Amino acid sequence: MTLLALKNISLRFGGPPLLDGVNFAIERGERVCLLGRNGEGKSTLMRIVTGQQQADDGDVMRSQGLRIAEMPQDVPKGLSGTVREVIASGGGKVGAALAEYHHLLHENPDDLDRLGSLQQILDTQNGWALDARIDALVAKLDLPADTDFNALSGGLKRRALLGRALALEPELLLLDEPTNHLDLDSIAWIENFLADWDGALLFITHDRSFLRRLATRIAELDRGQLTSWPGDYDNYLRRREERLHAEAQEVALFDKKLAQEEAWIRKGIEARRTRDMGRVKRLYEMREQYAQRRNLQGTAQFTVQDAERSGKLVAEAKNLSYAAGGKTIARNFSTTVLRGDKIGIIGPNGVGKTTLLRLLLGQLHADSGEVRTGSNLEIAWFDQLRSTLDERKTVWENIAGGKEYVELGGARKHVMSYLQEFLFTPDRARSPTHVLSGGERSRLLLAQLFSQPANLLVLDEPTNDLDVETLDLLEELIVDFAGTVLVVSHDRAFLNNVVMRTLAFEGDGRIGEYIGGYDDWLRQRPVATARPAAGTKPKPAAVPVVATAPASKSPLDSKQKRELAELPGKIEKLEAEQEALGLKLATLYASDPGKAVETQKALSAIEQTLATAYARWESLESLRDA
Repeated sequence: MTLLALKNISLRFGGPPLLDGVNFAIERGERVCLLGRNGEGKSTLMRIVTGQQQADDGDVMRSQGLRIAEMPQDVPKGLSGTVREVIASGGGKVGAALAEYHHLLHENPDDLDRLGSLQQILDTQNGWALDARIDALVAKLDLPADTDFNALSGGLKRRALLGRALALEPELLLLDEPTNHLDLDSIAWIENFLADWDGALLFITHDRSFLRRLATRIAELDRGQLTSWPGDYDNYLRRREERLHAEAQEVALFDKKLAQEEAWIRKGIEARRTRDMGRVKRLYEMREQYAQRRNLQGTAQFTVQDAERSGKLVAEAKNLSYAAGGKTIARNFSTTVLRGDKIGIIGPNGVGKTTLLRLLLGQLHADSGEVRTGSNLEIAWFDQLRSTLDERKTVWENIAGGKEYVELGGARKHVMSYLQEFLFTPDRARSPTHVLSGGERSRLLLAQLFSQPANLLVLDEPTNDLDVETLDLLEELIVDFAGTVLVVSHDRAFLNNVVMRTLAFEGDGRIGEYIGGYDDWLRQRPVATARPAAGTKPKPAAVPVVATAPASKSPLDSKQKRELAELPGKIEKLEAEQEALGLKLATLYASDPGKAVETQKALSAIEQTLATAYARWESLESLRDA
């Protein structure tokens, strides 16, 4: 069943169209990830879906009585009250009555007339079911129900906003960067919840692990056009690369033909007397086509200026202990950071990860223990709060301090040219910093960071709001950087790809040290700290088994040998069917959404059969090799 469909949606805010004849449909139970570069219009498309933004042209069709809820990227202004009251406000008029009822019970219980009126509303409009649902959401999200919302940390506010969206029991849930500012436990909880949720989901994210876990389809917004990519993220990356390669070849062929036609029309006077006017008309059409062409947005290109090498020792902590605000941050913690190390730091929000960085670099004094920093350290610090950006200044003033040039590796470069490497056009570079989007602010902070030589990069949540292409480039830069990197992040894919060691906060001031990235930490962490993600049931303890001599593996019988011989052909046939259905599905989402759902189900069935065939093949192979 189609919940929502967009037909030929167009929208322009001056310049090229932000949305140019977009067609899109979402079915019940689908989980669609909306991808695209920063500034392509993803959040604007979300606002069109919710009705907050009107398109210049096209139609938005919603199923009758469709309940849509959203968790916005930024905390809405004006939200106040307790956590419970904020969550209740997501329940519409009944939720507002429920919030007021609980507020009066605590603040003015003698106002019996108003309490009676509110109780009547709740009795007649199923308000007590909403009340129970809110209690369950508060418990699942592990939120302090009676705490003032505005006193929460950024991560807890995001969790409360998710609860506010879910209070309505939506059929279609919209999430804009839901993992930003959340710690790993909260991200795991959201993933588990949404994976089991039977409603439809349309979400924007740059968290590749989150995307891989949840998306059943990917929709990409690129230069005003929306393209649907069935299947998982890796399938999307492969097919997108093939499409871009084909597009590049078409563009090159067109440009070559245009150059030939331009050379022809500029021939001498004799040739012009006998020109084919039909050919001249086609040339003018090609010129117009060239003028209207929207090229793929460039990729950020930045490098770290290597400072003179630091000493071999960067930092050493021995039996370090530190407490603040009645909370123990570190207890008897020891570690050594050497030149070239790339170390990730993980832990819940508010546990003290940034404080640990400041302790290791000597910016805070420990209560006990010893911290020794190395020699010749040139530190570049990426601040998650972006406090080094001056909101009153323009973009280019934040880089050059009013100068026209920046010094890069002993050479001068004009500040506008430097900012173009970070995808800032000249007009955007002259804009005040306070108008920038979250992704633009992160890119500006990276531009500021890399304009100075460094041999130690300190990156505190550097991945928030960055698009996937910029994330990939940042990862490559860190891997190739000859200096030392300390990174705080909740982006699991980012940690897996760049860090060599992981420092993990494990409660009560304990900080464990592990080889490898996030997945390596999951495998190595102590059982006591390996809690199941919220919302999941712990597995029962294994029943002890009396040790016996290992049984020898049985050789393959004739039936199994025949099955093993036939499996490669069967797998090859299934893979061919999988590819054919995937190609068919890519066109059906726009032309026939109903047929697309049937095809998606058939594709899922083939994928399950293929997985079973592979597992059986591996099992028989292991028996044969025994």
